[in-house]
Amino acid sequence: MDLSPIRLSLETSLAATAVVTLVGTLVAGWRVRRRGTAFELLDGIFLLPLVLPPTVVGFLLLLFFGRSSALGAFLYGLGIRLVFSWPATVVAASVTTFPLMYMTARAALEQVDAPLVEAARTLGARESRIFREILLPLAWPGLAAGMVLTFARALGDFGATLILAGNIPGRTQTLPLAIFFAVESGDTADAVRLSVVTVAISLAALGALNLWTRHRRGLAMRVVEQE
Repeated sequence: MDLSPIRLSLETSLAATAVVTLVGTLVAGWRVRRRGTAFELLDGIFLLPLVLPPTVVGFLLLLFFGRSSALGAFLYGLGIRLVFSWPATVVAASVTTFPLMYMTARAALEQVDAPLVEAARTLGARESRIFREILLPLAWPGLAAGMVLTFARALGDFGATLILAGNIPGRTQTLPLAIFFAVESGDTADAVRLSVVTVAISLAALGALNLWTRHRRGLAMRVVEQE
């Protein structure tokens, strides 16, 4: 069995999770401090990849980064060929998973005790310090859950990755692509093996999250009992 789809999927999922965690958390932190109809409309844009078919997302990304677009032509001029490359798998996975991390991070940040944040502001703390030293530590369990969901979703991206990155064995062929084309070629045994690996990785990620959550609950219970 060719192991390159497993390696590429893990590398893509980890890279996309890192990118989306950083960007999604920062955008969510910026968004929770703002109210208004315009920002509600902006939420619709942020969540759009969640409701659009992945193939549509991939096609829009192809139009955006393709050679005929302004950005694509600029990148090509710099010698950067994003389309049909491994970075394209990361871009596709990042865009399709961004709404999950954004929603989770925003919900976690909004659950932080508001009087605590207001007290810090009253004492003269800057917004960046409040975000770094108060919001992030208190919202960390929710952010961790969002990271696991992002990783699992990135692992299973198919449509956007296929259109933007293509199906190049050893370069852009992730697990979902390898499974699909194994089925197309009649290699059911290989498709089954790759599917089992995909399920095992996803279950391992979810199991790690459950164990970590249970561990935190146990620590919290022990602290309460000691008090």
